[in-house]
Amino acid sequence: MTEPLLTVSGLRVGFAGRDVVHGIDFSIAPGEKLALVGESGSGKTVTALSLLRLVQNASLGGTATFDGQDLLSMPERALRGLRGQDIAMIFQEPMTALNPLLTVGEQIVEVLQLKMGLPRAQAWPKAIQLITDTGIADAATRANAYPHQLSGGQRQRAMIAMALACQPRLLLADEPTTALDVSLRGQILDLIGSLQQKSGMAVLLITHDLNLVRRFADRLIVMERGRIVEQGPVAEVFAQPRHSYTQRLIDSKPERDLAEAEPSELSIVAQARGLRVGYSVPLRGLAGWFRRGEFVAVQGADFQIEAGRTLGIMGESGSGKSTLALATLGLLPSSGELRLGELTWGASTPQNHRMRRTIQVVFQDPFSSLSPRLTVEEIVGEGLLVHEPALSAADRRERVLAGLREVGLGTDGDALALLRRYPHEFSGGQRQRLAIARALIIKPDILVLDEPTSALDVTIQKQVLTLLQGLQRERGLSYLLITHDVAVIRAMAHHVLVMKDGLMVESGPVIEVLQRPAQAYTRQLLAAAD
Repeated sequence: MTEPLLTVSGLRVGFAGRDVVHGIDFSIAPGEKLALVGESGSGKTVTALSLLRLVQNASLGGTATFDGQDLLSMPERALRGLRGQDIAMIFQEPMTALNPLLTVGEQIVEVLQLKMGLPRAQAWPKAIQLITDTGIADAATRANAYPHQLSGGQRQRAMIAMALACQPRLLLADEPTTALDVSLRGQILDLIGSLQQKSGMAVLLITHDLNLVRRFADRLIVMERGRIVEQGPVAEVFAQPRHSYTQRLIDSKPERDLAEAEPSELSIVAQARGLRVGYSVPLRGLAGWFRRGEFVAVQGADFQIEAGRTLGIMGESGSGKSTLALATLGLLPSSGELRLGELTWGASTPQNHRMRRTIQVVFQDPFSSLSPRLTVEEIVGEGLLVHEPALSAADRRERVLAGLREVGLGTDGDALALLRRYPHEFSGGQRQRLAIARALIIKPDILVLDEPTSALDVTIQKQVLTLLQGLQRERGLSYLLITHDVAVIRAMAHHVLVMKDGLMVESGPVIEVLQRPAQAYTRQLLAAAD
């Protein structure tokens, strides 16, 4: 048997006298890929961060022996030498983990200089090579880009390059693909896997995506409420889960439960013909002093949405799907024909105001889209202040309470106390329900759903999708659904549109497109989701 690289024994993590991780034991061998799985609040991320003592104000107990040294009791100076060099970490959200004031190249160079003592003349070419190794095209140019100038996939690759700069022996990867589309998820996992094979490092993958675990990991640990409830080889656990919690995670797949009326029987609530969206961009070199160029994000898009039905839009990052959604919302200028009912954006300010009642949006990340300074009552009721200003405060509060009950909030306990709470006091799934209630409060005809479940656990994802399906049946709502999750498209969409590089490459009824894709690109997306 290979001697474990890391052995964790009796690990306990607590805050203010209350334990959130309860004496867990596990080990990881050199070159092994171990997945740590569980819902939000299960303790998996806190466990990983505690190994490097990165959790503030936490009390730690037990031991975590790495190469003969206990990470939990060794001096901070010695541990600082291990961080980033022998043990590296990829954080979940690169936009918040990367320094916005430094280019990604400078941030990789900083690691090489601090950890390996390389002079800048050697560190910069090595940083560019690391960026190249992660599959970013034109690495020399991208090294001079700031994090906000890169796509989500590029930022995640840049973070991987930084984490692997010193060839660590153990890589802690905390939800490294959560916000990425299916093809990028596969690419990132393949990248980590190939780099792992080259260097022989061990990988501890923290995730709630069971498809990734099945594809990537050798062994699996399942956590629930700070305790390990099951562990074993991936194939064995998936084939014969012993614990009911593991079974529930495996069974939490989106299910299709939609009204299936014929399109000919339905009215059209939104329609686009030849829709085009372009951005003004600076030209390189001397030409940029005199004129600007144009980047076309959406070119010649045609679609229609029927009442009570869902149009799903699939595509990789940069395909133009979110730009198409923003144009439909009237948040980006566009050319071509775009109608909501009989109305068009930009005709007049009063008309645009009326159209805002027709279409609303639910964003990907409710934590960033809900104001942290407003209470639940203020957040959900804000639309009524704008669109129904004649309502009295009492009537507005009653509408807010009814909206919360409709999305499954405020049915238990003190409803008035719920109104006084702030977004940070809710779980991810509850925040997304608040975002849905906020969108529905003015009774729109169309909801734009921009990756509404990508940041949620599989069990919460299923609950939110079931809620959206029920609201569609009861209210006759139409959805424009933006997602990279093929399972969500299969469960929610009636019609699907596939985009690549700003162009529509395929469209049709969802069952037909998913079962018999006509285009190679569509087949590639579906294969990446398997």
